Amino acid sequence: MNKTLFLKEFKSNYKIILIFMAVLTMYSSMIVAMFDPKLGESLKMMEQSMSDLFNAFGMGNSATTLIEFVGNYLYGFIVIVFPMVFIILMVNRLISRYIDKGSLAYLLATPNKRSRISITQGIFLAFALLLLVIYISVLVILVSQILFPNDLDVSSFLLLNIGLYGLLLFLSSICFLSACFFQEARFSTGVGAGILIASVLLQMVSQVGDKFEFLKYATPLTLFDVNGILASHQEAFVKVGVLYIVAIILYFIAIKLFKRRDFSI
Repeated sequence: MNKTLFLKEFKSNYKIILIFMAVLTMYSSMIVAMFDPKLGESLKMMEQSMSDLFNAFGMGNSATTLIEFVGNYLYGFIVIVFPMVFIILMVNRLISRYIDKGSLAYLLATPNKRSRISITQGIFLAFALLLLVIYISVLVILVSQILFPNDLDVSSFLLLNIGLYGLLLFLSSICFLSACFFQEARFSTGVGAGILIASVLLQMVSQVGDKFEFLKYATPLTLFDVNGILASHQEAFVKVGVLYIVAIILYFIAIKLFKRRDFSI
C-alpha cells in the first residue's frame, strides 16, 4: 500500500464521507426514535394494509423489540441503499476518474507499481465503508441508550453490522472490478452501478408476493439475511462468510486486471 496516496485520497474524499455520515445520522436517529412498543399493533395494521409496499422495502416483518425494529426498518433498505450510492461514487473517484481524465499517467510515472496503486485504492474503499459501518453502529447504540436504555440487544446488533459490512464489501468489489476492467468511465462506472441497482430492484420485486420470489436467487442482497442473523441461524452466518470470501476474490481479480490491462493512457 502507498501511504502517501492513501492520505491523498482521504483528504480528497473526507467531505463526501462526512456528507453520507450526516445523511445516515438523520435516518438512523429518526428510525430509532420512532420505536414504541405501544405502536406495534398500529404498525402491524399499516403493514397489512400496504403489505406489498412494506415488503418491497424489506419492512414486512413484525417488530416487537428494538433490535427487530431497527433490523426491519433500517437494515432492510436504508443502510444498504445509501452506502451503495456511496460505493458507486467512490469507485468513480478512486479508479474511473483517473483513467478517464488521463491522470493515471501521473500515478504510473512514479516509482509505484500498478498493483500497489490498485491495492491502495481498494484498501481505501474498504476503509471508507468500514468507517460508515462503525459510525452507524456507534450512533444507533448511543441513540438507543439515550432514548431506550438497555432495550437494544447490542451483541446481536454488532453481528448484524458485521453482516452489513460483508455485504457492502461484496458490492464494492463488483464496482471495483468493473472499474479495473473497462477503459472508459461510462462503462467502468455504468456496469458496476447497473449491477448494484439491478440487485436492489430484483430484491424488491422478489419480496412482493410469491410469484416473483424466485428472483431472490438472482441478487446477492439475499445473502444478507437480517432476520436470520438476529435469530442466530447458522445458515445466515454462512451466507455472510460467503460475502466476505467472494468480495476478497473479486478484489484480487480486479487488482490483477488493473496490473495487466492496457489503459491507453
